[in-house]
This record gives sequence, C-alpha cells and structure tokens, in this order.
Amino acid sequence: MDERCHTVRFYHPIEVRYGDLDPQGHVNNASYLTYLEQARIAYIRHLGLWKSKSFLDVGIILADAQITFQKPVLFHDLIQVGVKITRLGNKSLTMQYQIEGIESGELFARASSVLVTYDYPRHASILIPENWRTTIREYENLDILHQE
Repeated sequence: MDERCHTVRFYHPIEVRYGDLDPQGHVNNASYLTYLEQARIAYIRHLGLWKSKSFLDVGIILADAQITFQKPVLFHDLIQVGVKITRLGNKSLTMQYQIEGIESGELFARASSVLVTYDYPRHASILIPENWRTTIREYENLDILHQE
C-alpha cells in the first residue's frame, strides 16, 4: 500500500480453492483479481453502500487494476485482503488492497483499482452519490480530496 495512506481498517478473508491453483501449485495470477473483487464487494456491503439484491444497483464499474506480486500464495495459505479507499474524485474512486497472511501478516501482493460510479440502466457514468462520499470519508477517517 502507498506509505502516505492510513492504516487499513477492513479485511476480508479469502479461501484459496484448489481450482485457483496453476500447474506450479500456487494461485494463478488471474485469481488475484477475483480475490480483490470479493473484498471490494464485501467492503461496499460492510459500509452499507449496497442494499439491493441486484448487481445492477451496485453502481460501480472497474476502470483500471494493478497488482504487484510479492510472494506466491499456496493452497494451504490462510489469506485476507485489506481494502481501503484512498481517493474520491467526482465520478471515480481509487481503492488500494493488500493480500496478506491472516496469521503471519506476510505480504503476498499489493494492488489498486480505479472504479467509476455508473448508472447501469442509462449506460453512463455518474457523480459519486453524496451519501457514499460521506460514508466513505467517515469510515476511512480521512479528508479525501476531490480529484478527477
């Protein structure tokens, strides 16, 4: 995670599945994106930003994702993903992640993603809802600047 950022408050445990492994016996790179997605959705639900049962009401789409691998995750590793929002723009936000050992705290990967708030029925980006902005600022205990 970026050293300028505050401490991660939200962690989501991940179960490494046999199907996540590649022929070399460690988690396939593509599975990391799924782990980030699971943690991202859990974070949004934890903050109460997604109350509907429809995925179309989540209102975000992934615009960019970056992962830096530190160490391979193996089948027996107990891992979790730490998630935090580090930037709120007008229509987008940046999340940072760290995949680490639950017991050891060992760092397996760092990642970031840019998400765009989106109106699925209209097929258009929208401003980040004010209630999302307020909830995120309060939860993260940060004065996150508007940048776009």
